[in-house]
Amino acid sequence: MKKFLIPVAAALVAVSVYAAQYPEITIPQLKAAMTSQKVTLLDANGTDKYSQGHIPGAIDFTSAKANLSNVLPKDKNALVVAYCGGPKCRAYESAAKAAEKLGYTNVKHLTAGISGWQDAGEKMDKGS
Repeated sequence: MKKFLIPVAAALVAVSVYAAQYPEITIPQLKAAMTSQKVTLLDANGTDKYSQGHIPGAIDFTSAKANLSNVLPKDKNALVVAYCGGPKCRAYESAAKAAEKLGYTNVKHLTAGISGWQDAGEKMDKGS
């Protein structure tokens, strides 16, 4: 039994440590931040997927990453939210890490991703 429990416990610890790196933001919390215009969204789904549909106001991270410091707010404490396809997608990490590397301290992850946003019936923009 110990041989089974030790790897399971180690996996759970690893997942919880990974998940805590960027705090989750929910769709209602994101909508409130968008209403108050106090959020910068980074879509990490790639330019093709971005043009097919993204959260209104989101920045195409793939296109912007070379000049990310020019599109992010000057306030390093500003809310920056990275997202990708959905709960199992990890592409958001590159956008979140890039913002963090530039000194942003309030970086969060929309775990629901674009699929959760769409499933919730929220408005989407198309094109670039």
